[in-house]
Amino acid sequence: MSQLPVIVGFGGINPAGRASFHHAYRRLILDKLDPESRAETLLDLAMLTGLASSEDGQYQTQDGQTYSIEGLIKELEPQLLDSTLIRRIEKDCFDVDQVMFNKQASLNCGDNTLKFRLRKRQMPVNVPEHWQVTETAPGQYDIEVSGQMDVILPDSKTAAVQAAGQLPSGFTPGKLYQSRNHPRNLQMTVYAASDALSSTGIPFEKITEKVAPDQIAVYASNSIGQLDDYGFGGLTKFPAIGKRTTSKQMPLGYAQMPADFVNAYVLGNVGTTGGALGACATFLYNLRSAVNDIRSGRRKVVLVGGSDAPVTPEIIEGFRAMGALAEDKALLALDNLTELSEQDYRKACRPFGNNCGFTIGESSQFVLMMSDDLAIELGAEIYGAVPEVFVNADGHKKSISAPGVGNYITLAKSAALIKKMLGEESLKERSFVQAHGTSTPQNRVTESHVINETAKAFDIQNWPVAAVKCYLGHSQGTAGGDQLSTSLGVWKYGYIPGIVTTPEFAEDVHQSNLLLSNQHIEVGVTGMDSVLLNSKGFGGNNASAPVLAPHVVNSMLEKRYSKEQLSCYRDKLEQTRAAASAYDQSALRGDANPIYLYDNNVLQGEDLKISDRQIELPGYNNPISLDVDNPFDDIC
Repeated sequence: MSQLPVIVGFGGINPAGRASFHHAYRRLILDKLDPESRAETLLDLAMLTGLASSEDGQYQTQDGQTYSIEGLIKELEPQLLDSTLIRRIEKDCFDVDQVMFNKQASLNCGDNTLKFRLRKRQMPVNVPEHWQVTETAPGQYDIEVSGQMDVILPDSKTAAVQAAGQLPSGFTPGKLYQSRNHPRNLQMTVYAASDALSSTGIPFEKITEKVAPDQIAVYASNSIGQLDDYGFGGLTKFPAIGKRTTSKQMPLGYAQMPADFVNAYVLGNVGTTGGALGACATFLYNLRSAVNDIRSGRRKVVLVGGSDAPVTPEIIEGFRAMGALAEDKALLALDNLTELSEQDYRKACRPFGNNCGFTIGESSQFVLMMSDDLAIELGAEIYGAVPEVFVNADGHKKSISAPGVGNYITLAKSAALIKKMLGEESLKERSFVQAHGTSTPQNRVTESHVINETAKAFDIQNWPVAAVKCYLGHSQGTAGGDQLSTSLGVWKYGYIPGIVTTPEFAEDVHQSNLLLSNQHIEVGVTGMDSVLLNSKGFGGNNASAPVLAPHVVNSMLEKRYSKEQLSCYRDKLEQTRAAASAYDQSALRGDANPIYLYDNNVLQGEDLKISDRQIELPGYNNPISLDVDNPFDDIC
């Protein structure tokens, strides 16, 4: 009997805010929320961004003014809305008007002689013949140059791309714990993983009491590593600009480091770990590892995540050089404008509309998954389930970055599984698609064709399609996490977020069997039985994941467990919900801090008790069994 991989907690941070308890999702549909939910989400943003603090039920702004929650929201709402989602790149990321670069130039000295001094390590490999070189001390040289010489001059320019999906203005995860010069990506990881774990309402120590240490896994990574100055970015850039390379830049740059940080500083995990890479499909690749592990019974608990912080001048310039990003000049031409306002930047990403390129974004998203039997035993909240993740490559390609046929296979398999599990009517009437939806002219044609042809094949007439990158930008390998966390909100509040930045859908978009809308689509909290997450990545990395709604999962589990078992589960669930809500309220007061356990319960080999039957670890209730199965017992 296969275990169903169920989602029991989720959290993170992206341009819409905190993911847990659907706050980031609620920012997307803010105008559809009831007053209490709207106020809570805006309050959460005020706390995240440091615009407000709380004490004894009262709230203070940065200038010391005291407000009730109603007064605070009225005072700060315009600023909070402007400091979230896609917007013009802020100076906390980098100054778009002063992007530094070096340019080569020729210096003509004329009749003058240019004198300068170099150390041995600074000398070029091939010294030009017209350089007069004198060694004045060991390893030190005086140089005299006349005539003409080539030089590298520091300069600055205005960025061609000035829009990005940035974390809420003022939110600095590294200030919430001892970040010790961690790359931004890893600061976001610590916050996001902590948020997901705390959202469960079950202390992780209680979870570990029920399972062996090797029945836990962490699968997390990103698509391009940590490329700011504290990671690989500084590693490659510093020698050229005269800065010292540090001992941390090399190890902290690796793309699997989000999993490593969770293991070492959040969970203390000694079970399975890993970080799959698949360009834009990276999150779904890691989700696939979790689903396979839980279904097979090898793992009971898996934390899945991704964290990407690509809003840097170098990464943006790389994608711009590929012709992939929406440049300012293209946005001007698209709308026939002479200059771009702040509101124009907010509409830079237009999936399936008349568009000119994608908009980069940053995000860190984590979900905690369990086998269904453990979730029932612990009384965990079930937000949904992932029965399978399909991955297929594109086959032979001409351009490595061009799309191919793999995505037709992954999406069709996902639709086929939903049809087999939930029935034809459920697929046709109560499912929707979270499109990759990057906002490039090529993607709007190719992905719409994939989804539309799949709809035709399964006789789906008006398949709703969402594209949350229009709000958040493209967070690269973590994009699938953004799609998943916002999809879970549909089953809480009943709205599929509209593609609101797209005034009208392009004529070359295939949509005969699709429902594309630039307005929120009201479907009700039980109106959708499933969502199909879709990712199309550079290099031919395609992944699609069917996700089942919580009301569907609960109906399935009623067939697996007795009334007595479910009654006991519901009793525990009330306690779980109370504890989870307490965390949420703590965050709304600004009192919740990330889990960061530095130098905590560090084990050495001498601490273990090892026999030929098991390994016992201090601090863990259950041992690791060495009674391993022989997978080849038919031949040995």
